Amino acid sequence: MFLVRPDRKELAVTDTTEMMEMIDPVTGEIIDEQQLAEQLLRQARQQGVDLVGPNGLLNGLTKRVLETALEAELTEHLGHEKHQQPAGENIRNGTRSKMVLTEVGPVEIEVPRDRAGTFEPQIVKKRQRRLDGVDEIVLSLTARGLTTGEIAAHFDDVYGASVSKDTISRITDKVIEEMTEWANRPLDRVYPVMFIDALVVKVRDGQVRNKPFYLAVGVTVNGERDILGIWAGDGGEGAKFWLGVLTEIKNRGVEDVCIVVCDGLKGLPDSINTCWPLATVQTCIIHLIRNTFRFASRRYWEEMGKDLRPVYTAPTETAARERFDEFDTKWGTQYPAITRLWRNAWTEFVPFLDWDVEIRKIICSTNAIESLNARYRRAVRARGHFPNDAAALKCLYLVTRSLDPTKRGRARWAVRWKPALNAFALAFEGRIN
Repeated sequence: MFLVRPDRKELAVTDTTEMMEMIDPVTGEIIDEQQLAEQLLRQARQQGVDLVGPNGLLNGLTKRVLETALEAELTEHLGHEKHQQPAGENIRNGTRSKMVLTEVGPVEIEVPRDRAGTFEPQIVKKRQRRLDGVDEIVLSLTARGLTTGEIAAHFDDVYGASVSKDTISRITDKVIEEMTEWANRPLDRVYPVMFIDALVVKVRDGQVRNKPFYLAVGVTVNGERDILGIWAGDGGEGAKFWLGVLTEIKNRGVEDVCIVVCDGLKGLPDSINTCWPLATVQTCIIHLIRNTFRFASRRYWEEMGKDLRPVYTAPTETAARERFDEFDTKWGTQYPAITRLWRNAWTEFVPFLDWDVEIRKIICSTNAIESLNARYRRAVRARGHFPNDAAALKCLYLVTRSLDPTKRGRARWAVRWKPALNAFALAFEGRIN
């Protein structure tokens, strides 16, 4: 790529393992990018030029860079520099004006042409009206829950650019093929832990109603979070529905799951054991804690969370019961429903105490899964409701896509993963390798 300075010298860009360096081809010196930026900004202020806007500094630089890159492409295509002896019969044939939408707003550029009409530019392709970075902005705003109308208004307010709702819809529809590929990608052979959670989304189906969307999240043997898939339900899911979902996951390469954490989903435990006979089904402690807070005032949540922690981190059932009795003494009179909630769930909660402390930390990693749910809920709340399941799935996928540069939604699950991996290897001998 070549950039042009005010004195018309060309700057070559050299790629190194650490950073991108600009080298002046005349002197061979590395150009200080900070110094260059300060010089351009100083000149812009002296000349009364705005930094952004239709006639701003960034707009002018973007125009110059794009036009210089297009000229370099045409030179390579023709085989001779501008104003030099042609290498063949094909020569330059003037330019044509073209308005393109960029990350700094609309920019009018002059696109060079050749007489034979065989020039196919790659920097700004024929009939291309916006740069790829603009599409990423649209996808990012959609992932944050903005509607097509709100995104169009955003481009008008910030960039002074008119982008129709249909154009925005076409941009977001581009990810449907990518979403399908993501939903059918091969998965790891084994997951130490898999979480299955539900997210309630408002969907217009004749009338607006709450509809569950199910999320499967695996923790890999490398300690990474892997979002396995998202499925739309209708509220009446049973064993047949879950058997179909889990069979799909199994067919994508998952041969074994050590622990599946879920809560109150009809037919799910039996379907889990059908797909993975050795899997252990564990009641979700996160849901138990989350339901606890539903009965308490928000101002007590932090204090109550600290008081509950000794219960689910206790080394034995006896110790856990003693800690809960202390919790009940402090909070039971004020919030009796919380006491009843825990006593009713105690039988399902107790098996959790049989696991090694390091395994418990992974299962109770509330920050990791709650931060993920918070991102989904933020996008869903911002939209209000969706016209159909496909629109809701597309929004949820775009949130997943934005979580990680690899577009797979992976991230580190726990800071200290190796102790947990050792605990899993001992508890599930021969299954983790």
